[in-house]
Amino acid sequence: MSGRRQKNQLKLAFGAGSGGEASESWREGTEPFTAGRGTEGPASTDRLMEEVLERENLREALKRVKANKGSPGVDGMTVLQLPGYLAKHWAAHREQLLSGTYRSQPVKRVEIAKPGGGKRKLSVPTVLDRFVQQAVLQVLQRRWDRTFSDSSFGFRPGRSAHQAVALAQKYVAEGYGWVVDIDLEKFFDRVNHDMLMSRVAKRVNDKRGLKLIRAFLEAGVMENALESPSVEGTPQGGPLSPLLSNLFLDDLDRELERRGHRFVRYADDCNIYVRSERAGQRAMESIRAFLTRKLKLKVNESKSGVSRAGQRKFLGFLVGIGRGLKRAIAPESLERLRRRVRERTRRTRGVSLERMVKDLIPYLLGWRNYFGFCQTPSMLRDLDSWIRRRLRCVVWKQWKRGRKRFAELRKRGINRDLAATAAGSTHGPWRLSRSPALSLALSNAALASLGLPRLAPPGTP
Repeated sequence: MSGRRQKNQLKLAFGAGSGGEASESWREGTEPFTAGRGTEGPASTDRLMEEVLERENLREALKRVKANKGSPGVDGMTVLQLPGYLAKHWAAHREQLLSGTYRSQPVKRVEIAKPGGGKRKLSVPTVLDRFVQQAVLQVLQRRWDRTFSDSSFGFRPGRSAHQAVALAQKYVAEGYGWVVDIDLEKFFDRVNHDMLMSRVAKRVNDKRGLKLIRAFLEAGVMENALESPSVEGTPQGGPLSPLLSNLFLDDLDRELERRGHRFVRYADDCNIYVRSERAGQRAMESIRAFLTRKLKLKVNESKSGVSRAGQRKFLGFLVGIGRGLKRAIAPESLERLRRRVRERTRRTRGVSLERMVKDLIPYLLGWRNYFGFCQTPSMLRDLDSWIRRRLRCVVWKQWKRGRKRFAELRKRGINRDLAATAAGSTHGPWRLSRSPALSLALSNAALASLGLPRLAPPGTP
């Protein structure tokens, strides 16, 4: 569908009038969050749905849903089909939202692999429900976000995991070198709906909005062609879930602030920084009791604990490492990279070196954008060296026999004697991946010319 046709459809669906005050406040809400904890905006919350349905808010919501892409829900409608659907049916859905009769569809349950192993269940709403949720999110987020703690970083505009790690490192540098690492067991699956809605109701007076939010929470789950009710949890996969989760855990943030703790929270991952192990054990016991009694949440004992900061990973990093209290990449993160590289460079894939490098590029660039935040460039340099050796090793295996290996080395400008020595060697591929012949034939520059990114920053030896 052409861009012009889609714009015409949106005008037909949403109207072409002025966006109103709501659109202006949304643009303000997209700016980086810098203010301290404040109060909600002065706008009344008893006309939430009118603000949600403002034209500019809807246009922005559709833009976000399209940008996020995602798979279809239970009705099979794709993101690309949504504008055409809205052009025909939005007037009816708009009336349902204004009258409080809109009904969400069940979410589709899918499983994805977790970075540390195991499976995580995601709940995929229909694209129409995602669109409506996104429109509600935009209005509520600009009101609620300014009221959240400065120590909360997950799923918030203008805030990032890097900022969370930097604040944790600051606390360690100030002498709070012990960490109380709290991991909530299946948090997104166990949030009590009544408790959550009571918190929403303190901030929203519009009964239609309250009914709509509860409908999204209780939409039901479709799995293996069977529908089951949703009795608890804020299912991961919908746009509203992160904001509702932050609202629920705001009680934890306020309690930690009341007690004067230095802490950093990113979604359901919360670290408290104290000066001693004894203080850490006391904090763990009291916060565990608070979570159990007040929020009906359970601490995952196998993943939680009290340790020196440099011994517990936080968002993929270790903080407070070495004499300079640097931030380093956690061993689990390093092993995950190696595992993903091995998967993409298996000899049995039967693809060329050029194709292997092409498959690695997006993953390595994304990894570098995140973990390049570390302060240990030697780690990145060693990873660069390991990746290049891995590629040379795989190519050597693909060449298989001595005659083929000799010919390929000669083709790449290696002199006859050096090529013959390497091709006739009885050493294994991993050892030969550092041989002069392979290092010259598949040099760093040659691999870089194929587009292989460097993880280490420029100038790192």
